[in-house]
This record gives sequence, structure tokens and C-alpha cells, in this order.
Amino acid sequence: MFGPAFPSSPLFRLGVRYPIIQAPMAGTSTPALAAAVSNAGGLGSLGMGASTPAAARKAIEETKRLTDKPFNVNLFVHEKGVANATNEAEWLSFLRPVFAEYGAQPPEGVQEIYKTFKEDEEMLEVLLDTKPAVVSFHFGLPAEAIIRRLRENGAVLLGSATNLEEARRIEASGLDMIIAQGAEAGGHRGMFDPTIPDDELSTFALTTLLLKSSKLPIIPAGGIMDGAGILGYLTLGCPFVQMGTAFILTPESGADAGFRAALKGPGAEHTRLTPLISGRPARCLQNKWTDLATKLEGRVQPAYPMAYDAGKALHAAAKAKGEEGYGAHWAGQGAPAAREMGAGEMVRLLVQEIEEARDRIASNRSNL
Repeated sequence: MFGPAFPSSPLFRLGVRYPIIQAPMAGTSTPALAAAVSNAGGLGSLGMGASTPAAARKAIEETKRLTDKPFNVNLFVHEKGVANATNEAEWLSFLRPVFAEYGAQPPEGVQEIYKTFKEDEEMLEVLLDTKPAVVSFHFGLPAEAIIRRLRENGAVLLGSATNLEEARRIEASGLDMIIAQGAEAGGHRGMFDPTIPDDELSTFALTTLLLKSSKLPIIPAGGIMDGAGILGYLTLGCPFVQMGTAFILTPESGADAGFRAALKGPGAEHTRLTPLISGRPARCLQNKWTDLATKLEGRVQPAYPMAYDAGKALHAAAKAKGEEGYGAHWAGQGAPAAREMGAGEMVRLLVQEIEEARDRIASNRSNL
């Protein structure tokens, strides 16, 4: 139904049946979620960018026990954070009164809480050993030698771009497909260099530009919540779309009760891009963090991911007192359209909605 129209797509050649990729949401995607999506005919994903190699190996092996279908493993390829004792001390001082509201003190310092894949040989060995069918990168690209080793190991490789220049670099590096991450998307913006102004291109604008300028298949990501939205991008010539927020309320996701409640609450109608939680711009539900932005007053945060160390500590302190508003509730602009159902059921519903949208278009044309 879908594959023959895009015979060159390497994911269809792997046997992925439907044009749906569940986004690799670190902290929210789980082996159960990835396996359920893959078993239903989509491409499930694990977000391993914030995981240790041991945790990544465990998650990949667990997913393989739950499905014999292809799935994606995503890694963060950010530049290593540069410590700045002055900025870090000022940031913790800025957060001190907020911690005090919950009877806690900020940490004495912040640490680089996880490695970039640029320098994680142990993580590379995990990928080479476990051989996931698909590997994707966020925030940048690994070295040419790493790309070569993964390709020789049989992996289909995807890279995330937020602008034309990043897409050109992905194509030049020899990857197989480009994820076009629009500004509507939840979670961290995938800019290779966060010090350069972000054009915040929409998913539609970025996708249409890349379809004209790149020879690689383009995967739109951001704001896509139903089958009609998927069909729109298929009609443009995209073989797949990537959807994250649409899967957060599934029982298989790792979202906790606070996150689920927030996604069903009024904050879902007002997502914001903010660097406050982690040190990099990311789209989240309106919450205590986005409210805190009004008090930033030009302060310079610690580098990513050191700032995230403080953000996680504040969330833990507030949560212990019953306040969920400092969670990293990453979600896209389509958040109000999130639906509660099993992940496999979600894939099947989306496919049904694609067909229904096709039928409506055909009916409308016949009435012209």
C-alpha cells in the first residue's frame, strides 16, 4: 500500500510496512513502546542519547526480545560541554530561591551527566555488537570512520537537520535519509551549533525546501498527529514521517503520571521553546520552567548538558513535594491532539486515517 510508491526507501527495504516512525524520545521511549510500534508495522525507536552504554545494551536487547522487526536507536552527537565555573555558580545561585521553595538546596556544582557519541567508543561497540537495523543521530554527525563502521555493520543511518546547511552536511556524510525537524517538534532542537541563530523553520517549509535540494529521502518531524497530516507529507513525496508527541500517552511510553497529566492539561495548548531546562533550546509544555523564563534577565546558563544536571535536581526536589511543573515535559505544538491508546492501536488507527483522508480527497475531486 505504501512501499511500492517509494521503492528507493531503505526502511521499506528493511520490511517496515507503514510510513510511521515513532520518535526516539530519550526518557520517554521504551523497549515496550519501540517494539509495539515495530510489531504493528511502523518503525519503533529507542532514545539512547542520555543513556550509558550498559543501559543502551540492555534496552536494545530487551527490544529484540519483544520484536523481531527493525527498530531505530538514536544517539546524541553534540559538542562536548565546556565547563565555566563562573556561569555555573551564577546559575545555581539564580536557582537557589526556587530550590528553597521546596525545602532543598541546589547542587554544589554541575556535571556533564552523559557523553556525546562523538567520543564514546564504548557506545559504538554496543551498536556494533547488537546490530540495530537503524541508527539515527541528533545534534550533529559522528566522525567519518564511525559512519563507515556502522554502515559496514549493516545499519541504515538517519540524521536530523533543522536547516539547509545541516541537511547538506548529512547528505555529504553518506547517510541514507534526512529527518527534517521543524520548529513545531517537541524536545531538543537538533541544531548542530546552538550558538548560531536558529531560523526556526516550520516542518512544512523545511521539508519542501529539502525535497527540492536533496537527493536523499526526507522524513518530516514536528506537529504531525494524525493520518491526514501523514498523508499530506506522503503526497509531497516523503516516504515516512516521524511522530513523537502522538505516542506519549500510550501505556508503553515512559512518561510518568505528572507528564501525562500535564499533556492532558491546559499547558498543552501553549508549548514553548526554552533552553532553561537543559542548556539547549527544547520545546516543552508550558510549566514552571517556561514561567521562570521571565526572570532570566540575560543570565548565561551552563553549557549543555551540565545545565541539565541542575534542571533534573530541581525537578526531583519539586516532585518530592508534589510539584510536577519542573519536569522535562517535552512535547510538540500538536500536543492538544494527543490521544490515549496502545501504541500498536495508534499505528493501526493512523493507517486507517490515512486511507480515510485519501478517500475524502478522491470524493472531493469527483465532486468538482
